[in-house]
Formats: sequence, C-alpha cells, structure tokens
Amino acid sequence: MNSQFLAEADLEFREAAKYYEKQATGLGLVFITEVHKAVELLGEQPELGVLIEQCLRKFTLKRFPYDLIYVVDEWNLLIVAVAHH
Repeated sequence: MNSQFLAEADLEFREAAKYYEKQATGLGLVFITEVHKAVELLGEQPELGVLIEQCLRKFTLKRFPYDLIYVVDEWNLLIVAVAHH
C-alpha cells in the first residue's frame, strides 16, 4: 500500500521531530522511526486505527503523545495529521 503525508501533516511531523531533538540528542530520530514504523504497520493493517469519523481513523503512537490521523482506500494510506494529544 502506498503512503503519503498531506503537506500540513508533514509539517507537523517535522516540527515535532525538531522539538524532540532539542529536548535530547537522538530523540528526534526515535520519534521519526516510531512514526515510520506506525505508517508501515497501518499500510499492512489499516483497520488498527480507531474510526473517528465516517472514513477517518486515528492511531496512537506508543512512546510519544501523538496520534496519526489518516484515511485509507484500497491502495493508499493518507496521513492527514500528526496530532499532539
């Protein structure tokens, strides 16, 4: 399954990674890795996320207080937000 981030979601993702990197060296990379693993997992099992609207789902990261908000169809996973709790 193809995956991509909306421009706004990509910006949220990058800003969060920068924030964590400022908190501790290497923590930004840990955040990036966790997000990429979550996207890969959702590409394989898109129903893992909780349905929050008719076609919108959210998946909560394990280590960081963020949700990935996404929509999915047969071939695509679109991340529409990287939302802080």
